[in-house]
Amino acid sequence: MPSDEAAPPGMRYRQFGRTGVDVSEIGFGAWAIGGQSYGPVDRRESLRALALAEEAGCNFVDTAAVYGDSEHVLGAFLRGRRDKWLVATKYSGQPAGVARTAEEQLRRLGTDVIDFYQLHWAPGARDARLYEDLYELKESGKTRFIGVSLYSAANIGYALERAELDGFQIAFSLIDPLPFLRCLDRIRAKQPAVVVRSSLKSGFLTGKFPRGVRFTDQKDHRSKLSRSELDRILNLVDAFRFLEQGSRSLARAAALYPLSFSEVSTEILGTKSVSQAEENFRRISGSPLTATELQAIAEVQKTEGLMKEHSLVRVRTALGKIRSLLRSGGNER
Repeated sequence: MPSDEAAPPGMRYRQFGRTGVDVSEIGFGAWAIGGQSYGPVDRRESLRALALAEEAGCNFVDTAAVYGDSEHVLGAFLRGRRDKWLVATKYSGQPAGVARTAEEQLRRLGTDVIDFYQLHWAPGARDARLYEDLYELKESGKTRFIGVSLYSAANIGYALERAELDGFQIAFSLIDPLPFLRCLDRIRAKQPAVVVRSSLKSGFLTGKFPRGVRFTDQKDHRSKLSRSELDRILNLVDAFRFLEQGSRSLARAAALYPLSFSEVSTEILGTKSVSQAEENFRRISGSPLTATELQAIAEVQKTEGLMKEHSLVRVRTALGKIRSLLRSGGNER
């Protein structure tokens, strides 16, 4: 767990919900360094990227057993520096169950405790026992805090009513303002730890992908998107290009959007290279977007139909991704 050393200039810190722990407002998303879903990766480059993130003040990293080799890479990196990081990982429905899966993850990560252990989805009544398993893991001292990775407003509402949960993770971006905004008042009242993912929409909101882009690497999850889905996303990206002002890139504006809400504890940015780490951890943390910009964003979101949540489709898509990762054996080496 992180020490109380003075932070390097630039990175800002926030409260991790009601836990009393400070977390860097930009966290390291470690899915890509697993080499399974964002194309090939150089392990040495990933280790250098993690080191640069640490040097820039990042103290939060999020992974999962189903992210290829991600936990192995992190385990190698964390040797001798574990006290500088809050480590988050997830249970993704492995047949071994929560306790045994967590033990395997502790071994891969080379640590005695996981700081934030999450269920990779919000179990319903049929799987409610998983919440008890999660709480028992916390009681055993194998994890400090527990939570769930969520996909809909109903998920958030349910999680906020479970007193044993310390927080949750949710997608939130210019293109996906829901379900976070729909639940903002309840989140504000309960003050859970909120981890935001996908703020750059799998890299699309960097603005670097041209019209007609194709993803041919089958290990890249974006290769599953249809031409019409890609065109829709690229049209939405263009609708937000008004946020590019002076030296501020669309990527920086997109990343600053979730951070413009004080209810967000940390925002994880997927990173697998030194150049990405330089951008994510040295050039983004800073002043949030202005009220005028947020209003303009809200107008675009309304005009483009982004304020309508199709939760069932999103949940099915998310669960399908998790099942696909499990079938691929991505959690084993």
